[in-house]
Amino acid sequence: MLTRFFRFSFTQGFSSRPMKRKYGPISLDPKKKRAMAAALPTITLNPREEQLKGLLLDVARFIDEDLSPAATTMSAGDGGRDGVAAAKVKPEPVVLRWAGGWVRDKLLGIESHDIDTAINCMTGETFALRLRAFCDTPVHRERHAIGPDDVGNLHKIARNPDKSKHLETTTTKLFGLDVDFVNLRRETYTEESRNPQMEFGTAEEDALRRDATVNALFYNLHTSQVEDFTGGLEDMRERLIRTPLEPLQTFTDDPLRVLRLVRFASRLEFSIDPVAEAVMGDPRVLDALRLKISRERVGVELEKMLKGSNPVDALKLIDRLGLYHTIFTDPARAQMPAPDISNWSAAYLCLDSLARNNTPGSIYQLLVTSDEARSNAWALAALTPWEQLPDDPPLRGGKPALPLATQAAREGFKAPNKLSDIVTAGHRHRAKILELKDIVRTEQPSMEERDRFGMAIREWDSRGGNWRLQVLYVILADVGARTDNGVLGKSAGQKRDGAVPVEEVLAEWQRFLDHLIKLDVMDAPLLKRLVDGHLLTKALGVKPGKWLSEALDIAMAWQFRNPGVTDSAEAVEEVRKKTELGIK
Repeated sequence: MLTRFFRFSFTQGFSSRPMKRKYGPISLDPKKKRAMAAALPTITLNPREEQLKGLLLDVARFIDEDLSPAATTMSAGDGGRDGVAAAKVKPEPVVLRWAGGWVRDKLLGIESHDIDTAINCMTGETFALRLRAFCDTPVHRERHAIGPDDVGNLHKIARNPDKSKHLETTTTKLFGLDVDFVNLRRETYTEESRNPQMEFGTAEEDALRRDATVNALFYNLHTSQVEDFTGGLEDMRERLIRTPLEPLQTFTDDPLRVLRLVRFASRLEFSIDPVAEAVMGDPRVLDALRLKISRERVGVELEKMLKGSNPVDALKLIDRLGLYHTIFTDPARAQMPAPDISNWSAAYLCLDSLARNNTPGSIYQLLVTSDEARSNAWALAALTPWEQLPDDPPLRGGKPALPLATQAAREGFKAPNKLSDIVTAGHRHRAKILELKDIVRTEQPSMEERDRFGMAIREWDSRGGNWRLQVLYVILADVGARTDNGVLGKSAGQKRDGAVPVEEVLAEWQRFLDHLIKLDVMDAPLLKRLVDGHLLTKALGVKPGKWLSEALDIAMAWQFRNPGVTDSAEAVEEVRKKTELGIK
């Protein structure tokens, strides 16, 4: 449990939260402010963070002391508030804060290499350029022990409202840490526009526009104090994910926050505020998520969930909050069908159980063989409900349409091609995979035909890649189709007609995989051919043709039936016998 990582304690007196307001200061009497300050925790920096802090504070002083118009004038074009020249108005001193996730993680005892630096009076790019100039001075490099690789190149990440990237950011690497620079801001949304108007703001305004109170904390570099304007510290103590502002308005302003809250809740093992949960599946919020947020952004959030420490909790929340048909679908297709997800939990709970029982020779150990395969396995579990629906009609010319699951992956969360190929192949090979499993289950004589199983595995792997994940996809779909585990809304003991215990289904699949091990075909795709096309055409004295592909398969099947044989002559003779190939 993450509570054991807390390095601080909260007083009972620090329990009242600031009133939720769109903008404007939160008014607290001086006594309460002093009480709150006394209750704030401290953060202990590691040596790299101390070095970075010292550098940034010196850069802030360097900017403050430089009163030339070139350094201090903040025009409207470079992000200043009012464009008034420094010669007429004394500039506001630079105040730096580390914000959001870094603060949260440090308070939880989790080291973070990503630091967001919020600046009160200039854009991130302006500050970063001044930082770079500061670090180029030899005396400053010596003072801060800056090595040749300690300051990376500056990268400007432009605004992209169409992808929910509302503010320009400048990022660089400093002392091995990834550091982003951005100004404090406030957001104003209007009904006429789905993109907010961005303005310079105060620290309180910046905190209020964030997705969750636990992500709205600041560490003030000048005072070395944690600043909490939204009640985030209390929410951390209560292990609660809560929005700083009214949830419905928060989610309709930026619907991506729905997915971000799911991700943080699952990663931190926190609960989501019931008030927020009540509106996360609201039709207005779901419509906004479909219309306002690019599917690439949906995919980024989903990927982070599935690569996180608790992907099953993320899928549980998506299930419980009614988000499935908004995420796993093609939003551009008007008549996209929707699968029945009432038994979807059987698939993802099964995968969680398999992962927890990852012992040598187990289903999970045999089929999930890398970190990439792990996250892909969770994506496959999410897509299994689509296997219950019939395929779309063939395309013109008779070419089969993409499986619905692949459409939901590609268009719903912009799945990478590798994952989409596995989904497509798993769907199209499902019948054959089930057939071979049943051959083993019923102990048919053909179960001892090594070439039957080895050649099938080679085909699965060559047409879609990662045959092991294809089999896992079929297993999870089989569990969802045949069991009642995790059925939502059914009382204990209530069963679907024909449903069987999940243990019985998994026992069948374990026996199938054990048999593949016995046949020694688990690595069938890696088996090197004794006979290639050049050798075969030369041995037969004929030119290559359409016959060659089938002939090579005949030779490979012979190789599976004769393990350990290294002489290719018999394999060639096996091909020669097949007169139906039409070799000329």
